[in-house]
Amino acid sequence: MNRNRAAVAPMHEQLRQDAEGAILFDTTVSPQVDGAWFDAEHWRKQRAISVQSGGRGGVAVIHTPAGECVLRHYRRGGMVAALMGDRYLWIGSDGTRGFREFRLLQAMAKLQLPVPQVVAARYRRAGLYYQADLITRRIADTHTLTECLAQGRLDAELAEEVGALVARFHRAGVWHADLNAHNILVAPEGLYLVDFDRGRIRAPEQGWRMANLQRLRRSLFKIGAAAQGEAVFDKVIWTPLMYGYERTLSA
Repeated sequence: MNRNRAAVAPMHEQLRQDAEGAILFDTTVSPQVDGAWFDAEHWRKQRAISVQSGGRGGVAVIHTPAGECVLRHYRRGGMVAALMGDRYLWIGSDGTRGFREFRLLQAMAKLQLPVPQVVAARYRRAGLYYQADLITRRIADTHTLTECLAQGRLDAELAEEVGALVARFHRAGVWHADLNAHNILVAPEGLYLVDFDRGRIRAPEQGWRMANLQRLRRSLFKIGAAAQGEAVFDKVIWTPLMYGYERTLSA
C-alpha cells in the first residue's frame, strides 16, 4: 500500500458562539458552518444524507458544501448510558468532547498522521450539562478491519500494515481510547485510524502502549480473527502485526 501523504494545508480555527453553545470550525475546509450542519434532519430534507446509524455515537454521512462528511453525535456507552444518554457534565468549552477531539485531530494532522480531516465541532449547553457533535471529512473507498476479516482479506501482509499504523501513532505519543478493528480503516492509498473520542497525546511509555495493543488483540478475538485457534491467530496475524509495530516504532 502507498503510504505517501499529501502535505498538510494550513488550518485556521474559528469560534462562533451563541446563547445555546458554540461551534468550532476550520475555515480552510469551509468558510461558514452553522447549527444546521449538525442537524441530520436538515440534510435529510435536502436529500443530502446517505447513511445513518443509531446506537452509541449515532453517525450520518452528509453531503455538504465542503464535500462528503461524517456527522457524529456523542453518546455515552455502558451502564451510564441509560442514565445520562448523550449528556455530559459541563467543565468548560475546552473540555467538551467535540472540541477536544477537534483539536487532537488538528494536532495529528500537523504530525502527518493518517486521520480524517476535521471540519467542525459543536456543543450545546443546558445548565450543568452539554451535548456535543463532530463533523469530519469522509475518507472514500474504505473498509473497516472488521469488514476485511469478513471478506477474507486480513492476512499477514495487512496485519503487518496494521502494526505499522499503530506504531506511527504510538511513536508520536498518541493514545487511542478505543483501539479496535472497527476504528481501523483500509483504503487504496493506505490505512487510517478514526474515532479519537477521549484520546490524547501523552508521554511515551511502554505500559500504555502495550495495554493499547492488548485492547486491539481482544477486539480481533471478539470479531472472530482467532476462529481457527489462538496458535494460528498468533502465527498468521499477531506475529506479523507485532513485527510491523516494532519495526516502525524503532525506525
